[in-house]
Amino acid sequence: MTDPQRDYVDVVYNEKDRPLTSYPSQLARYLFDRFNLKQGDKFLDIGCGRGEFLRGFIDCGVHGHGVDRSRTAERYCPEAELRTADLENEPFPYPDNYFDVIYSKSVIEHFYYPEKLVQEMFRVLKPGGLVITMCPDWEFNVRIYFEDYTHRTPFMQSSLRDIQLIHGFDNIKVERFRQLPILWGNGNVLIPMAELTRIFTPSFLRKHSKWVRFSKEIMLLSSATKPLSLKVD
Repeated sequence: MTDPQRDYVDVVYNEKDRPLTSYPSQLARYLFDRFNLKQGDKFLDIGCGRGEFLRGFIDCGVHGHGVDRSRTAERYCPEAELRTADLENEPFPYPDNYFDVIYSKSVIEHFYYPEKLVQEMFRVLKPGGLVITMCPDWEFNVRIYFEDYTHRTPFMQSSLRDIQLIHGFDNIKVERFRQLPILWGNGNVLIPMAELTRIFTPSFLRKHSKWVRFSKEIMLLSSATKPLSLKVD
């Protein structure tokens, strides 16, 4: 009989099946520079998992906080200020207007009611603060989306924009994003090659090639800000 208390992150993201790589640090540095984050920013990683991305941002100089149902990050990112919470059913364990930056990667799609998550992000973010959200793009992942049985709510560019817009965020930008560091940057000549790979390469090859996998498994990358002053009707 399955133990209902087993830690999802600890079990599914064990180091044998999902070994640690340099990618989280590379992505953290890219996002830190791209969105002009600052050393000393009070930074929250929602659903921080093992804490790999949070550790990457801490290495860039932020004051890192993480919250997750799992306690696995305590082992991989002990330098962060970590808290546990059932994010599906509990408010974030932080006061209003507390963080300069809120980040989540592959989290929002795991919620039956993702609007609860967005409401809490808005509440604990400082006015003028930035939220960075990443999740799979349903349009390009539909055939493999439920390989992860914990996926609940698919998102496309329009829905990821609208859920933030309706909950009060401003300056919302949503783009498609490939998780291949070699493609990051303006005018990269390899982007057409990645697109040809996505269109013409058989899907079964994604298990054998990171280039194929991350050319096909396109993400959404969103940024938005909390208004400096709230509108009153």
